[in-house]
Amino acid sequence: MNSPQPSSPLRPSACPGLLRVVQALDGGICRIKLDGGSIRADQAVAVADAAERFAGGVIEATNRANLQIRGIGEQATALIDSLLAAGLGPVTAAGDDVRNLMLSPGAGIDQHLLIDTRPLARQILDSLQTHTRFHELSAKFAVQLDGGEALAMLEHPHDLWLSAVERDGEQWLAFGLAGCPTDRPAAAVLLRDGHALVVAVLELFLDLARPDQTRMRHLLAEHSLPSLLQTLAERVPLLAIGQWQRPVPPARLHIGTYPQRQDGLVYVGAMPPLGRLDPAMLKGAASLAKTFGDASLRLTPWQSLLLPNIRHEHASAVRQQLQALGYLVDADQALAHLVACTGSAGCGKGLADTKDDARQLALRLRDQPADVQVHLSGCPRSCACAHTAPVTLLATGPGHYDVYFRDAAQAGFGALHAHKLTIEAVAALLDARSRSPLDA
Repeated sequence: MNSPQPSSPLRPSACPGLLRVVQALDGGICRIKLDGGSIRADQAVAVADAAERFAGGVIEATNRANLQIRGIGEQATALIDSLLAAGLGPVTAAGDDVRNLMLSPGAGIDQHLLIDTRPLARQILDSLQTHTRFHELSAKFAVQLDGGEALAMLEHPHDLWLSAVERDGEQWLAFGLAGCPTDRPAAAVLLRDGHALVVAVLELFLDLARPDQTRMRHLLAEHSLPSLLQTLAERVPLLAIGQWQRPVPPARLHIGTYPQRQDGLVYVGAMPPLGRLDPAMLKGAASLAKTFGDASLRLTPWQSLLLPNIRHEHASAVRQQLQALGYLVDADQALAHLVACTGSAGCGKGLADTKDDARQLALRLRDQPADVQVHLSGCPRSCACAHTAPVTLLATGPGHYDVYFRDAAQAGFGALHAHKLTIEAVAALLDARSRSPLDA
């Protein structure tokens, strides 16, 4: 496959893409945006081969359900061409930046879904990539489409979110701007108007936003939500949604074995430690998907992956083989609820080796509840976690961190609880906190 040729030069951006390798301390980064987080087994093998042949062999699962390759040197062109040949590129070159649409990893298979979001997602992704005007959007501008699945990331903020609702036998989509599906929605539309709504919201944003206003929150700082809804209602029929609230699903459904809505089938979820894979791990998962599933993998916003459509009787063998490959398959493992950025080993802005410190912390955490996420960030940019984690460790220097606890009344990481702690002291603090009846 030939590389998509842009009609004009690709715009500069701090964000890596498939067609734009961005330099870091450990080499170039190429980010592969996956349609709805899904990738075929043969494409996963192509990613592993590219990382092995043309880079340093480091592959990362991202918190937007994508993959990225690190450590790229002089063979960036060969790497990109190999990924394009595997069908992992955008429809148009300029569309690569803006194909930011998050689905549930359980789209179409989750037992609790209200709608299968994949047909609408295909329409939205096609519009994002082919409507020339949408290429003016920031590479960070993002849309979430939630079908009501139990397996759903509801904490990552999006510029536009849509969430499935059933009302009087009809399928609706509640929606909101600059927030999450757990927020109070702005309004709703009929499911059949979902695509038209997305197009209308993006066009309205581009109509009103100045060049320096790259995100929906910037626009809302100057234009009231009622005024925006009034204009949207002239383009798409809006429905009042009232006091609807999106149910919050159980935690940790992305690790382990869970039944699908299809009889006799399950998905098996596993996590590469701290979101990092080597080529053998990715090839191994692809082989299992081909042997026992439908030859596809699904990445998740928890930096993990799913093997869908596994026969129930094969699930135990798949799980055991994933564990042998180096994946975490038990949500109670300490590393399964730690998130860490690249840190000083690969990023010039990192003040600590967060990956190594996270492994040291995992060895010391014995009594932490599995649903408490701890985020280690090498600098204030918080690249590894798109939402505020319950506990954030912000590096102040090698091996030392400020400790924050999430607090709805405070912006950013939350409330600062301790300053410049070692990993040993952090572990002692978290252990004592987990034992305190005040935190029960």
